[in-house]
Amino acid sequence: MTYSSVFISIIVAFLTSAFLCPIIIPVLKSFNVSQYVRSDGPESHLKKAGTPTMGGIVILVCSVGVNLFEINGSKEECLLIFTFLGFGAIGFLDDYIKVILKRSLGLTVLQKLILQSVVTLWFCYYYIVKMKEECEMLVPFTGGVKNGIYLSMSPVFFVVVVYIIMIGTVNGANFTDGLDGLASSVTLLIVVFFSINAIRLNSDMALSGVCVAGALMGFLLFNVHPASVFMGDTGSLALGGFVAAIAIELKMPLYIALVGVVYLAEVLSVIIQITYFRISGGKRFFKMAPLHHHFEKCGWKETTVVAVFSVITTIMCVVTILERN
Repeated sequence: MTYSSVFISIIVAFLTSAFLCPIIIPVLKSFNVSQYVRSDGPESHLKKAGTPTMGGIVILVCSVGVNLFEINGSKEECLLIFTFLGFGAIGFLDDYIKVILKRSLGLTVLQKLILQSVVTLWFCYYYIVKMKEECEMLVPFTGGVKNGIYLSMSPVFFVVVVYIIMIGTVNGANFTDGLDGLASSVTLLIVVFFSINAIRLNSDMALSGVCVAGALMGFLLFNVHPASVFMGDTGSLALGGFVAAIAIELKMPLYIALVGVVYLAEVLSVIIQITYFRISGGKRFFKMAPLHHHFEKCGWKETTVVAVFSVITTIMCVVTILERN
């Protein structure tokens, strides 16, 4: 891996994504692949009905397509791409059922969890058995990727922790995808953070990271408010899987709680809302969940929520990336 290959990869991925979006959007419209809008959501979202979704296909195609030109066949990269595509396939299936077959619920919660568990457990098996990687995780703020303290654990406990982190991250990214440009912006920052750390370690995964970052930048041109296209579960699940996979392979999954604090907040808001609703006999802790909708209900503009969440993510990324290395 060289700096020139990193630069070329991100530029090519960006240009390819920016070129493909104007082609894919009319195709999605022609097949009536449009966004389903919740009737109980913010009133401002009603105008989003009819906006094409499943745009995550562009992110997947551009990221993987450009990466294949640079990939050297390392197990790290192959596992990363498999996880990215695996969760993307689950998202695509969910989107297909919802928008093509017109079954608004898509996959059931149990069906999603089973499919996500299959990809996650396969990831763990390949990582531990095939790659023979150490079951350890870098502890934040102990010296960075080169000099930090690594927490070692047994394979069984490691699998349990990785399972929770990966499933949580995937669904966190999914819950975050509710406002124009929110998931794209937040995930772009997170991917750049892990790509920089991959570059510091001279890991080939840096190329995969910058390809995803470039594809996200191109997609974001059409996903910012007012969005011309949404990524759908195809994109959000794939991106969540990618973030979790690259973090684990870099032995930095604990950092997701820091740089992915928005993901964490979105997941916790849903859990708190459901739990409180059940134990209180129908009352709501938040005005609406996930969290970004709560702020909308409080009177925040959609663009304000996206800006604040992106700034928070930026601050967390800068704070953690400035660790001594």
